[in-house]
Amino acid sequence: MTSSLSAEELDAFLESLKRLLADRCTEGDVRRLMEQPGHHDADLWARLSEMGVPGLLVEPAHGGLGAGPAVLERAMEELGAVLAPTPILSTVIATALVQGLGDEAVSARLLPGLADGSTIAAVALTGPAAKWTAESVAVAAIPEGNGWRLDGKAAFVLHASAANLLLVVARAPDGIALFEVEAGAKGMSVAPLPAFDRTLDLADIGFEGVAAVRLSAPGDGWAVVEQALDMGRVALAGEQAGGTRRVFEFTTGYARDRHQFGRAIGSFQAIKHMAADLLLESESAISAARHAAEALADGAADAPQSISLAAFACADAYVRTTADSIQMHGGIAFTWVHPAHLYLRRARADAQLLGSSAAMRERFVQQLGG
Repeated sequence: MTSSLSAEELDAFLESLKRLLADRCTEGDVRRLMEQPGHHDADLWARLSEMGVPGLLVEPAHGGLGAGPAVLERAMEELGAVLAPTPILSTVIATALVQGLGDEAVSARLLPGLADGSTIAAVALTGPAAKWTAESVAVAAIPEGNGWRLDGKAAFVLHASAANLLLVVARAPDGIALFEVEAGAKGMSVAPLPAFDRTLDLADIGFEGVAAVRLSAPGDGWAVVEQALDMGRVALAGEQAGGTRRVFEFTTGYARDRHQFGRAIGSFQAIKHMAADLLLESESAISAARHAAEALADGAADAPQSISLAAFACADAYVRTTADSIQMHGGIAFTWVHPAHLYLRRARADAQLLGSSAAMRERFVQQLGG
């Protein structure tokens, strides 16, 4: 799915998004939301929805922009640059799941709400092993009467506290399948999880005889899930690339402005070398994320490999850049009042979502071999 936006329209869209985030998602806003349950700013989400950000992947027939993965990735760069605490990643995965089913009735019922932001989706996908693979699915789906019931546990579910739509990947007798569960359904328990990134809303969800509606037909259900995960990985890579770029900018700015012994610290050889490394990490992350998004948008044969590469390259670049930033700032970056550690926390948390760097490297090698 290629972008429906021209270069001029994309520039105007991104500029509008930057202005909105500069006004409504400052560091002070992020810190305020960290202390609130769910870490969700309903007003910011409403304004992003007015711009069409949640509906970037949804076709116009269902109320979205139909802009495609490449535009989504660019938008995620801007959101990642300001550490925006929004349910956009879970919305992306849910949208990709629904569209991947190819069921027009399900799409017509669920996609409009996802596109206009009135539906906040959570996707229960992996079990406590958190391997984000078919083998790690730990919820079982059992036929009961004319419906289904779910038993088991899903872990590390994004934005469960704010969700009014829950999609559950479960193991049915005929294979992996997708189910819809009502928010607050009987037999379902939601346990918030502490996260290293305090802007991240994570939860474990337990299922004990929970009534569910099956959305997917018999078939290779995991293939649909994997496609949705890949879309999520592109979005996450964009967030990581945007965060990496912002850390590079404020760190090198500090190196220019901070003086010791009558000189800017950026003039010292060791700092110069570290700054050069940060530039390389930042540019590499942006290149990898954008290439993966464009390959996915174009349906390129090497899209899966490009996505795996971006997944581990952007995660590693973000972690290294944020760690080096703290070293370059010195003692001030270890204090709670400095933003450097906020980005470090986001980088470390993002690196574990949707597959670790090691798992993505192994997947990349397997794809090359295949």
